[in-house]
Amino acid sequence: MALANGQIHAHAPAQPRAPVPRRIVLLGATGSIGRSTVDLLERDPEGFSVSAVAGGRDVEALARVARAVKAEFAAIRDESAYAALKEALAGTNTQVAAGREAVIEAALRDADLVVSAIVGAAGVEPTYAALAAGRDVALANKECLVCAGVPFMRMAAEMGVRLLPMDSEHNAIFQALGGEDASRIERMIVTASGGPFRTWSKERISEASVEEALNHPNWAMGPKITVDSAGMMNKGLELIEAHHLFGIPAEKLEVVVHPQSIIHGLVAFSDGSVTAGIAVPDMRTPIAHCLGYPDRLTTPTPRLDLAKIATLTFEAPDFDRFPALRLALDVLRAGGGLPTVLNAANEIAVEAFLDRRISFDGIARHVAEACEAALRDGTANAPATVEDALAVDHIVRERSRSALAGRAASGMLLQ
Repeated sequence: MALANGQIHAHAPAQPRAPVPRRIVLLGATGSIGRSTVDLLERDPEGFSVSAVAGGRDVEALARVARAVKAEFAAIRDESAYAALKEALAGTNTQVAAGREAVIEAALRDADLVVSAIVGAAGVEPTYAALAAGRDVALANKECLVCAGVPFMRMAAEMGVRLLPMDSEHNAIFQALGGEDASRIERMIVTASGGPFRTWSKERISEASVEEALNHPNWAMGPKITVDSAGMMNKGLELIEAHHLFGIPAEKLEVVVHPQSIIHGLVAFSDGSVTAGIAVPDMRTPIAHCLGYPDRLTTPTPRLDLAKIATLTFEAPDFDRFPALRLALDVLRAGGGLPTVLNAANEIAVEAFLDRRISFDGIARHVAEACEAALRDGTANAPATVEDALAVDHIVRERSRSALAGRAASGMLLQ
């Protein structure tokens, strides 16, 4: 494996593709990434076979996926859903299991590639298990590296496996790097659409409704990541992920707002050259790149027509209107366990916003308070292992739930 600054360089030397059919495990099969992955797998039944699929609570959706891809094993995290899933898959050859251990079992099934698309920190444990078992992983879960970047990258290096970036921004950078030495990189730039509030005033953003936050102009995503996008927290999480994935220091990482979402990431080199990953905004493009790597698949995605698009525009991010991005950058620079704290507090705050228990600008405010509390009591110490990171995650979640419940009980809704 190629190394950069002590980390695995994502663009490791390409090895021959596994014999057809390529065996796939799909974690997070019922989410937006999972559905797009299934669309590509269904289009190439001779090229892929599916060892296992896993989901959270949606029995009907998981059963549909398992039937569509003829999965050998289906796991649902909700233990109470076992009987319903068993019934839904009656008459098929798909084995069924339920619970946390069942999802880990799915991750450990024989596979050439494990697609990690479980949303949030729930994806950390099964994804790490896949790495530790020597599986190549296509990573669409930011939280794995935000929560436990150091132990994740260490395990990937020890096992000599690939950690392929499936997020559109990181995949674009992965391709733009072209195998270059990280020491020659001057800047790595992640683009942001700006979300639904790009042109809104700070005051109007603070009063945004759930429906307005979920109305993304370019991407169709799950509710959590869509809310993160509206506040630009997702760009902060992506910078933390890029830091670990590519071994790039915080001072070389930047965000630029690009409303058209055509350029997804750029790399500027020491000789003045800049390379960019460019494609129409369709998640099937980076997913296909990971599924086929180091080969290329043929996809049904729309093709880029620059003459039709005509204009590409760029803006500097506004940290005053989007304080979550500034907070995430500060956390990245501080390091230690703060990224773990940031992620856990943000997940709980976004959940509270979606439940209409806090205002939109209350999300960033709560996360900032959680980080300050963790610094005071030592919770923000750097986690040495994934178990350490998950312990911090648990503490911060419980503390966040308690703090938000306390405000609600006293009538002090976080504004």
